Amino acid sequence: MAHLTQRRTQNVSGDLYVDETCIDCDTCRWMAPEVFGRAEGQSAVYHQPKDEAERARSLQALLACPTSSIGTVENPTDIKVVQHDFPLLIEDNVYHCGYASEASFGATSYFIQRPDGNVLVDSPRFTPPLVKRLEKMGGIRWMYLTHRDDIADHQKYHDHFGCDRVLHREEIARETRDVEVQLDGFDPISLAPDLTIIPVPGHTEGHTVLLYDNKFLFSGDTIAWSSRLQHLIAFRNYCFYSWSVLMESMQKLQDYQFEWILPGHGRRYHADRETMQQAVKDCIRWMETQ
Repeated sequence: MAHLTQRRTQNVSGDLYVDETCIDCDTCRWMAPEVFGRAEGQSAVYHQPKDEAERARSLQALLACPTSSIGTVENPTDIKVVQHDFPLLIEDNVYHCGYASEASFGATSYFIQRPDGNVLVDSPRFTPPLVKRLEKMGGIRWMYLTHRDDIADHQKYHDHFGCDRVLHREEIARETRDVEVQLDGFDPISLAPDLTIIPVPGHTEGHTVLLYDNKFLFSGDTIAWSSRLQHLIAFRNYCFYSWSVLMESMQKLQDYQFEWILPGHGRRYHADRETMQQAVKDCIRWMETQ
């Protein structure tokens, strides 16, 4: 819970604020960019919400904040209404879960609602409002984990929903040794006709991405949109295995068609397929200069 005594001086005056416990994960800034900005290495409120829509997005960001660093001076009586917004629809049957976990440094997780079994992509916090909504939406068949960093509350979700967790063997550690589906090798793997897992080592040795319905690419920590640079990027400073291997792995993505990049960290990107393919090519060329 945010504390008014720790309110950052960089916040503008008003009801909403960010306190000093912010870890600079960027979650609030991409969820409600009209309200939250970055100031001296942490988030801050630079503009108080001006209408109900901005207020709702601000409270969604408050709930999603992995460290509960966002607070309000007055008791937010509308917070329970906003709790029912999650998971937030992105497009078709793909949702943003919110409720990011500090254990994953605020990584974004997603939910795919499918007739043949729902998929949770990476792990949000295990929190009752979200769990109840996922129950009503049909539960979880698979919990797909892109890599070792964003597993958060995977065990709690498995225990509650009985879902099969999916993770590459190179990412297995003590806390994931009981994962049900442990992937081998570095060739594409079909989890179902509409679910293709593509190994893209680099950020970590066994990192994979998930292509759903030839439209949505859940990219973990491999590729994301940079609002500052205005193009797709990979994370050179957070490449824990091999930058050269990651550049080679990224070439694989040119063999697939998709319209969305939905990352764990970084901003999402949406474009028509031709524009997307060019954007991925441009990203690879940019990586070669880093």
